[in-house]
Amino acid sequence: MRYWWVNQNQTYKTEVPGGFLWSPKTKADGSKNPFYENMLRIEPNDVVFSFCDTYIKAAGLATERATSTPKPDFGSAGKSWSEEGWLVPVEFREFAKPLRPKAHIEELKPYLPKKYSLSNPQAMDCKPST
Repeated sequence: MRYWWVNQNQTYKTEVPGGFLWSPKTKADGSKNPFYENMLRIEPNDVVFSFCDTYIKAAGLATERATSTPKPDFGSAGKSWSEEGWLVPVEFREFAKPLRPKAHIEELKPYLPKKYSLSNPQAMDCKPST
């Protein structure tokens, strides 16, 4: 089992209630994106932490591996994303009291990877935590 941190500022209202994660397969210019590539690394029973508006608002368990699917209707979000991407089903549970990681950063730092973590402004959208 692995742990994943997913930034869902644009897609939280669709993905968490819908029980899934979705990302394009590549950047708009066709190049690879490690954030999108990590969707293929998620396995059933991996834990997903949903980060939105500076809070971890939900957590869930992946139920299947990524499959190729059309882009869901995100409304105005993701207009520049390709129409085909990776979808991972996740059984999310929203927290009654969301957690603000910044308030607990000193306790969290020992568990964060050096690259793509809270202490790095280039944090990934989807990454494993070791």
